[in-house]
Amino acid sequence: MARDPRYDILFEPVKIGPVTAKNRFYQVPHCNGMGHTMPQAVAAMRGVKAEGGWAVICTEECEIHPSSDVAPANEARLWDDRDIPAQARMTEAVHAHGALAGVELVHQGPATANRYSREIPMGPSHLPVTRYDPVQARAMDLSDIRECRRWHRQAALRARKAGFDIIYVYAGHDLSLPMHFLQKRRNQRTDEYGGSLENRARFFRELIEETKEAVGDTCAVVVRLAVDELLGPKGITSAVEGREVIEMLAELPDLWDVNISDWQNDSNTSRFAAEGYQEPYVAFVKKLTSKPVVGVGRFTSPDTMVAQIRGGILDFIGAARPSIADPFLPKKIEDGRPEDIRECIGCNICVSGDNTSTPIRCTQNPTMGEEWRKSWHPEVIAPRASDDTVLVVGAGPAGLECARALGQRGYTVHLAEAGDELGGRVARESRLPGLAAWGRVRDYRVQQLANMANVSLYRDSRLTADHVREFGAARVVVATGAAWRRDGIGRANSEALPGLDGSSVYAPDDIMAGAAPTGPVVVFDDDHFYMGGVLAEKLRRDGLEVTLITPALAASAWTEYTLELQHVQVRLLELGVTIVANRNLIAVDGAHAKIACVFTGRESEIPCASLVTVTARLPEEALYRALLAKPEALANAGIKNVTAIGDALAPSTIAAAVYAGHRYARELDAPAPAPVPFAREMPGEI
Repeated sequence: MARDPRYDILFEPVKIGPVTAKNRFYQVPHCNGMGHTMPQAVAAMRGVKAEGGWAVICTEECEIHPSSDVAPANEARLWDDRDIPAQARMTEAVHAHGALAGVELVHQGPATANRYSREIPMGPSHLPVTRYDPVQARAMDLSDIRECRRWHRQAALRARKAGFDIIYVYAGHDLSLPMHFLQKRRNQRTDEYGGSLENRARFFRELIEETKEAVGDTCAVVVRLAVDELLGPKGITSAVEGREVIEMLAELPDLWDVNISDWQNDSNTSRFAAEGYQEPYVAFVKKLTSKPVVGVGRFTSPDTMVAQIRGGILDFIGAARPSIADPFLPKKIEDGRPEDIRECIGCNICVSGDNTSTPIRCTQNPTMGEEWRKSWHPEVIAPRASDDTVLVVGAGPAGLECARALGQRGYTVHLAEAGDELGGRVARESRLPGLAAWGRVRDYRVQQLANMANVSLYRDSRLTADHVREFGAARVVVATGAAWRRDGIGRANSEALPGLDGSSVYAPDDIMAGAAPTGPVVVFDDDHFYMGGVLAEKLRRDGLEVTLITPALAASAWTEYTLELQHVQVRLLELGVTIVANRNLIAVDGAHAKIACVFTGRESEIPCASLVTVTARLPEEALYRALLAKPEALANAGIKNVTAIGDALAPSTIAAAVYAGHRYARELDAPAPAPVPFAREMPGEI
């Protein structure tokens, strides 16, 4: 299919100093939870993106020295020459598909406690490290500054030796030493590196100049700068110092990579920010420099991308999360198939990998992080290995992905959904405040299934065990989802709570189905992800008085890993939701909720006309159990096996459900798995 000529501008080559990018698609640096401990996995993941058409593929943060050790986070490293082979794997994988490889060199200064190296952190001034460790950074003297510049230069030379085409000088977020020198609140020096903005930018300037001197004849030198910290006068703003730094250094780098800070703002979720949300902060940059500019904004629409280029905002379409959701996004636009793009839903489950020091994952793309470990490719899947037909029961995220991937393999698939609406929990949750983009999980798969003649879809088809046995499929997949509990059992309570059997007690499923509680409402959040906070927001917007009770330290505590924790608190508090943390629900009596301090056990009561329990879910497993209860009947019906997947087996995230459906489809008719069902990176393999 021919490319839409409206998008031709996206495929123009662009020079970046001494190198040329083949198009305008630029995967900006992003972390992945694999880093220096899993270099083969990183190389394979980045290589797939290059295959998918991204012209520039960058690393995550790459530590330049043991005095900037971010353990337990798994980032890249170029501490010494022994790190070069691991990085060379990545550049080779990227170059194999004609893309440029970029490395984001970083010294985090006072943003890290050096837990692994045990080196004393350094910064512009004597201040505590920016994380919660009870550690202070010492103020750097002039010899320290010279040493740090030397470390950066050495790392740049190692990067060139490893095959990188683009070398970063990093002053983004609140995680880099150059940024800390720029910040008035962290730089309290009175020498030539403190005081005026020109002085505070001196270290930044020196790093750029010395990096260009070291590698600028063969490698592009790129600067990443957070032009606005969203802190007003307390921080760098695009109206004042962010703009002045660009003016001061406008022609020095070969490209400007600009964003906002800190990470929770730069990688804001779709719940709190729309596509292109950074434009108001970075639109001024191209007016001040002749060098190309790249920026981000969770871009998934090619029309928006074109508007950014033609509007003089950006020269490159920067992306981290959209490149994770669909590594082949550029290729699909180029081939005239934009409808096949797996659009990022902006949920930040990918970010949780880095924040938990585990391999990256994606709700939309179940192959992310599995390119090397399981040899999974986002676009290629083995053809069917038998003529078995498959019946998938349930068209939620697990069932839809299972049917889609099986259909792609060439199996004859029958997908039965009990109701009229497809998508299961995704359909229901995407109607909650801020979660509309999550509907893309359903929409992408439904659209793909519509093009598969070998997949049949049956709506309003609630199947019994007899129906399944009579259907005639050789394989049966049960993807019937799960239902929220109403009895209070969850993490904090192992027994049903007194008073939760009344009509004024609601589960999230009830609220999503249109139930209308009366106020005051208590939302008991013992789930700790997004659901409790989203429901509290919905009920408050409905005009009810809402109190959110949680045994955790904050509302929706697990959203710390998706960078939403602060945004959630701000949203709820600004709406007038009362948050009561560190309290467990122990009973309700129809007029009050009885709660207890999780530390002291001290009890108290709060008014409660309606209670919404967000605790745990139970699999909808009745069909699965009924089928397994009669193995002889299965055999007589020609059914080889019955498998439960996703929430019907063990309730989890939407990402886990999609992964489960994809895994079943990949592994059907495959040889028996090894004891460890994925490849492991062992010491000494690089």
